[in-house]
Amino acid sequence: MATRTSSTSKRTLYRLTGVAPTVDAMFDVLAPERLEAVDAELHFPEERLGVPALLVTGSFEQSVASWCGEINRTTGCEVSRPVNRSAGLLMLAVDGEVYAIGYDQGFRLVPDRVKDRRFGLSFVIRRVDPAQIRDLVSHTPGGGRTDITLVPGGTPVWSLGVQEHAQIVRRLGGQLDGMQLTIGQDNRTKISSVEGGTGLRMRLGVDAADLVADIRAIARVLRDEAPSPALEFVEHIVPIKDDDLVTRLEERLDDMLGGQPDGRIAVAVPSDHWDDYAAAQAFATKVHSTEAYLTDDFSLEYVLNRARVQRPGTRFAALRDGAVTLYSHTRAAKDDVIWTSYVLRWIEVEVALGARRFFLLDGQWYEIGEAYLEAIRSQVERLITGTPSVDLPAWVLGDTERKYNESVPDLRPGYVCFDRDNVRTALHRGNGVEICDLLSPDDVLVMVKRAKGSDALSHLFGQAVVAVQTLLHSPQAADGFTQKVAAARPGRALSEGFRPSKVVFAILLKSGTDLTADTLFPFSQVTLVQTAKILEAWGVEVEVTGIQATVVPPSRAGIRHLAA
Repeated sequence: MATRTSSTSKRTLYRLTGVAPTVDAMFDVLAPERLEAVDAELHFPEERLGVPALLVTGSFEQSVASWCGEINRTTGCEVSRPVNRSAGLLMLAVDGEVYAIGYDQGFRLVPDRVKDRRFGLSFVIRRVDPAQIRDLVSHTPGGGRTDITLVPGGTPVWSLGVQEHAQIVRRLGGQLDGMQLTIGQDNRTKISSVEGGTGLRMRLGVDAADLVADIRAIARVLRDEAPSPALEFVEHIVPIKDDDLVTRLEERLDDMLGGQPDGRIAVAVPSDHWDDYAAAQAFATKVHSTEAYLTDDFSLEYVLNRARVQRPGTRFAALRDGAVTLYSHTRAAKDDVIWTSYVLRWIEVEVALGARRFFLLDGQWYEIGEAYLEAIRSQVERLITGTPSVDLPAWVLGDTERKYNESVPDLRPGYVCFDRDNVRTALHRGNGVEICDLLSPDDVLVMVKRAKGSDALSHLFGQAVVAVQTLLHSPQAADGFTQKVAAARPGRALSEGFRPSKVVFAILLKSGTDLTADTLFPFSQVTLVQTAKILEAWGVEVEVTGIQATVVPPSRAGIRHLAA
């Protein structure tokens, strides 16, 4: 029985910057020493691909594996085994942009300096399903901490607890959200995973025409589509492009490097070389020195000591030009080289200019605080819906909150009012816990508030957290609420083991002002986003809707007209 050849293959695609879309320009960016190391052969498959293209093939050869000497000392057995790792690199220009795909070790031939660091991530946040995130790597500036989360089955992004305004997302992976690619030619419903950071790892077409078509589809997404609302926070924190500001930051860092370490400079492993870092057994670092300093891990102490003895104004340049080489064996021989990069990619720095805070990470400067308001506003806009899932009547401006809540079941059959009808538990012995103001026909917890200021809304948001937490963790409260619903709504009891799946905050602002991200009190926006994060992490969806206001409802207007 013949084996069917797959029409796609999982590969990592890079987009290169500053490289002209010509074969000569592609060749010029490749490092001669790396080409020599693989005994490179060059091929020019332009006719086959229909676009300018360069293929480099070769292999990293080692006559005797590095472990042979050790095993001889350990066992006394004479062992001599060679190592031969193939390397292929395809570079091609599609519609004016240059891309690269590595095969086996071929990705090591692509210089880091020409890689578009945001390419893969930018695609993923536009096309991955936010409810099926499988892989997330985020970095919290100020301590060198990188968080890696793997959820093979997929999970909603909001359950991962990412602090949008305080963390830099460096890699994101998940389920591809419906796209015309080669992977879907045989089966349009076929699910494909994708992972994006510097590169974009996904299944790409193997045949020449399919590969070029897939690259064009990817470019079209980046050109024409906006990020998913649930993932757009990733682009709020972007590298600083202002050359004058970058120069000021570099000068400030140069001054810092002349003093004693104070914790503002930390180690940060380059995001696209975690595997290399884990495999390395020796690190050779050079900072304005002809001799390399050999250690079994990256030495920040050496880097700072070397920078401190440089002349003022040259310290930053010493780090920028310094190099770190990773080796697969402690002997650190030429054949053991894994990867070489600039020292600057290995440090994270916090710098202040007045009240503004900046971070250097992976060789790029970022301003974290600038993204804060954008991130908050983005989340508020996501939460406030113009098409609410609950059908609530207008609020007569003269009515109290309690009167409004009590009127809803009469005007909207199926709703139940639980305003001040609290559930008591061993923990809440006094007044108990108010689970909700209204329960919708489909068992959504509705929290109602007429708010003249942020204090009232802070109370509302806090009430929701306590109510949901109590239902989730107190069997006594869950049973008490279930009994109340059964008594108030005969024949339509809550499902066994009921867990709240959604909370709706229904808000009447001031004298009936429309509820939007612009009219919601600034402090309340922050509190709302924090509340939503907590509830969504517990698997509870959050929605915010404004209640319409009226002076006299139609029913009362009719009654008054008849009386007259």
